[in-house]
Amino acid sequence: MQNNKNAGVPAFLGKLVRQQFFIPLTALVLLTLFNLIGDPTFFKITLGANSAGNPVLSGPLISILDNGSELAILAIGMTLVTASARGQDISVGAAVAISGSMLLRMLCGTNSRPDTLQMPIIAAFLIACVVSMLFGAFNGILVAFFKIQPMIATLILYTAGRSIAAWFNNNELPIVKDETFAIFGGLIPGIPIPTPFFIAVLCVIIIMLVLKFTNLRLYTQAVGTNENSARLNGLNPAVIKVMSFVILGLCVAVVGLIKVSRVSSINYSVVAKDIEMDAILAVALGGNSLGGGKFNMGASIMGAYVIQYLTTTLYRYQVSSDALPAYKAVVVIALVVMSAPAVREYFSTLTKKLKVKEVA
Repeated sequence: MQNNKNAGVPAFLGKLVRQQFFIPLTALVLLTLFNLIGDPTFFKITLGANSAGNPVLSGPLISILDNGSELAILAIGMTLVTASARGQDISVGAAVAISGSMLLRMLCGTNSRPDTLQMPIIAAFLIACVVSMLFGAFNGILVAFFKIQPMIATLILYTAGRSIAAWFNNNELPIVKDETFAIFGGLIPGIPIPTPFFIAVLCVIIIMLVLKFTNLRLYTQAVGTNENSARLNGLNPAVIKVMSFVILGLCVAVVGLIKVSRVSSINYSVVAKDIEMDAILAVALGGNSLGGGKFNMGASIMGAYVIQYLTTTLYRYQVSSDALPAYKAVVVIALVVMSAPAVREYFSTLTKKLKVKEVA
């Protein structure tokens, strides 16, 4: 009986390691232990009031929820692009600048500092969504119809995007004075939790419902796994690929709204700088193959918050922003090594050997 119980331990560990959530959960546990040992105050949450007298929660964990929500929204679209196109979109940061710039252009009109909004916020946001989705479709067409590798195709917008964003507003920095606009990147009066978190929750609910009640997951995975086979089964791989880029464009527009709402303005060269790398890393940390095919949306979203957890931890220990990429590079290397077929095969073989020894 004891042998049977012991034999179950390696089997359980082997099953646990094979779970897609294992990598982000492990990273989450390690970061939590590191902060518990190094600085327990990291987990302290305080309730205060802002300048308007509204309640507001503060602390590193709230910062993770706040800033990680932007990354979680982008991870939704990046996961679909990675799964279908078997590559990544590196123009996301520039696209956020374009979307945010267009949104401000609609709100401010020809006057970069109007006293009143020139258009309802919802209407301006919908226009920004359309523009962002069109740029997403542009990337998708290059990938799907012209057969350009995704990273190369999106390099065009990565290079020119911020200049396009500045051109939309004649190189001026528009400022929105309406206080209601700041709610999307700040707080809803009376609610101390940052609004971006609620926006992210809404986006997650929508994509989960779409994946559950439509064939988007099946079609995306089919195209990413074997494009020729998907075509023989009646699917149009090009349409699926373009659709994934368009959905990413919609996610970009939502993040653009949050970004410009935070400061009621925009800095074309700084806004969402390098955020595409964090979005790609979130997909990888979620255990998804960067080579396309099967994906787990929940794992990607969790990976996004873990990446923000890492970033906030590094800032907490006064690591300069210039050094952050180096630390994240270590994470990338670890992920690549852990995801390598040879490593997985080694752990699988080791688990089987332990199981045989315990049974004997």
